[in-house]
Amino acid sequence: MPTADLLLHPVRLRVVQAFLGDRTLTTSEVRGLLPDVPAATLYRHVGVLADAGVLEVVGERKVRGAAERSYRLVTEAVSVDAEAAARMTPEDHRRAFATFVAALLADFDRYTGGAGSRPLDLAADGVGYRQVALWLSDEEFGQLVADLRAVLAARVGLEPDGARRRRIVSQVFLPG
Repeated sequence: MPTADLLLHPVRLRVVQAFLGDRTLTTSEVRGLLPDVPAATLYRHVGVLADAGVLEVVGERKVRGAAERSYRLVTEAVSVDAEAAARMTPEDHRRAFATFVAALLADFDRYTGGAGSRPLDLAADGVGYRQVALWLSDEEFGQLVADLRAVLAARVGLEPDGARRRRIVSQVFLPG
């Protein structure tokens, strides 16, 4: 199954997102992160992702007689390269973007609904969203993208240490 087709399913996309940040998780731990997904559905989609090489087994142990596997995301396997993106039709790109936006909305809904009785404090939680328009030449835009990649790359390898919170950063670039 091509990578785009794998990731265009909303449950599989959420499973992949659960592993972002170089996490190693068991299916039970993923269930804890996605409690609204029925167990059988989750196990099926984890299996599809593992069979496709998107998740790799990095450990296995016996739990009550059954094998419990630990998985890790194969980052290279979830990237749609420029060649594959060029083969996608405009409808494929619309579906991919709609899936991305739906996942983003679902994450935000979980954040705002997951606050419970406490009031939301977006500033304290580091939540932000905004849109700006920039007037840039192709060269200036290329430099902006390179700068952003460098800023993110410098932080991608940071490990959890008790003080760090996992944060999801999403990017969209569109011509005006």
